[in-house]
Amino acid sequence: MAATGMPKVVPCADLQSPDYDCLVVVTDTIGRLTGSLQPLANELNNQAKIDKNIDKGISILRTQVSPSGRLVYSPTGPLNRDYDDVRRFYDAAEKGIKRALDAGCKKPLLVRAPDDSFPKADYVTILGALHALYVPLEIREACADRRHKAEVLGVYSASSAEGLLKKACELADALEKGRIVTRDIGGSDPERMAAPRAAEYIQQVFSGTCVEVKVVEGAAEFKKEYPLMAAVNRAASVVPRHAGRLVFLEYKGEGNIEKTLFLVGKGITYDTGGADIKAGGIMAGMHRDKCGAAAVAGFFKILAELKPKGLRVVGGMPYVRNSVGEECYVADEIITSRAGKRVRVGNTDAEGRMVMADVLCKFKEEAADANNPELFTIATLTGHAIRAMGPNYSIIMNNGPARKLQTAYELQKAGDLYGDPFEISTIRRDDYDFHKGKSEYEDILQSNNVASSATPRGHQSPAAFLIMASGMDKHGIDSEKPLPYSHLDIAGSSGPFPGIPTGAPIIAMAAKYVLPRL
Repeated sequence: MAATGMPKVVPCADLQSPDYDCLVVVTDTIGRLTGSLQPLANELNNQAKIDKNIDKGISILRTQVSPSGRLVYSPTGPLNRDYDDVRRFYDAAEKGIKRALDAGCKKPLLVRAPDDSFPKADYVTILGALHALYVPLEIREACADRRHKAEVLGVYSASSAEGLLKKACELADALEKGRIVTRDIGGSDPERMAAPRAAEYIQQVFSGTCVEVKVVEGAAEFKKEYPLMAAVNRAASVVPRHAGRLVFLEYKGEGNIEKTLFLVGKGITYDTGGADIKAGGIMAGMHRDKCGAAAVAGFFKILAELKPKGLRVVGGMPYVRNSVGEECYVADEIITSRAGKRVRVGNTDAEGRMVMADVLCKFKEEAADANNPELFTIATLTGHAIRAMGPNYSIIMNNGPARKLQTAYELQKAGDLYGDPFEISTIRRDDYDFHKGKSEYEDILQSNNVASSATPRGHQSPAAFLIMASGMDKHGIDSEKPLPYSHLDIAGSSGPFPGIPTGAPIIAMAAKYVLPRL
């Protein structure tokens, strides 16, 4: 595995430091550049005399404030309207750093004006800058001269004391390392991150850390313990380099365990659609169908870096290629899940719920003896998620016990603070009815045979399937052992293709479950 390519994030207390070759200034208006930033305001106001649109786009100009002589001004735009949020800072920092790179800069100093509009804007601004500096794994491995976009990222904040700025840089560094793992797995092509190589990558990432790794392989083992996953893996299993892997991770923080999280991430390394093959040119981009599993691995990287106390986290990542061939599973098959439910396949392109259901069942079994458990599935599951909520938002749905905990609301609140937003959806009785068996042969119908984007409640009903097929329906609010469970559909938020994966939703997850324990 190549080095991360990530530059060191360094707090800087001196705008005139010779260690940087460009200032990148992020603010909503020049008027906020006061105090130590007043010299920058003077220069920008002079520029505004010849450019009335200076606050509406990125500008690059000469500066006397920094020995580098270069200043990139990247305005956020307004921050005070009903619909403005902290992502204004993220976007401005990303664009500003990209402009600095285009100008040939390798050591940018990121400058944010004092602003109390959003309490976590410092962190979000740094994360926006770091997103622009990510180098894809394949490039880092193949092209030695392109492994780094920048040598260092300096951070200056006139509103933060030196200790707070240092803490912000250290925290942003840890969060970004998690996002790098998420992007590496989620964004890499279907051969570089075929199941065996994804497992190897994860073993390398966590070698020598506090995270334990266990890799399960073999068609016979899958058929015995994870029969729904085994069905999806059948066609790929005959090609050794594509054969499935089930990767388990575990982190146990110091002290008494107060909270236990179980995370299942969808790891479809490539989705042909199987026998219900994706036709009409819509197969491109299906290497991104592993972003749920990528997010689980990235979250564990954050755990390894920050080592929160009192928290235990168990992760399961079924890496499977949904291939088409003589061994592929087909619609109409009836497969008995780990939970003993007879599942009739309706569409082999609904494979994500299949590979996750048995792992969720296993975690359900373990959660019965865990301290204060919460269970999650994370997946690029449905096109309907994008149609319903747009391309930039994770969707979260709670079962009854999770609704009592207000898990969806709390994650949404954390995501809003850190620029990793969620929309809340609801699992209804209609969704359970949709997946009830339609004949005496089966208990559960896996899917209809229409695309999710054309199916009413196309992103909600799969959550009901996961609950039913895993046996989680026996752990609702009416049970003796209620277990909080939330399903996260990140089809929209995981990132554009072509483009770089975002790393969603691990920043919000860390804000909710990790940062309060530091």
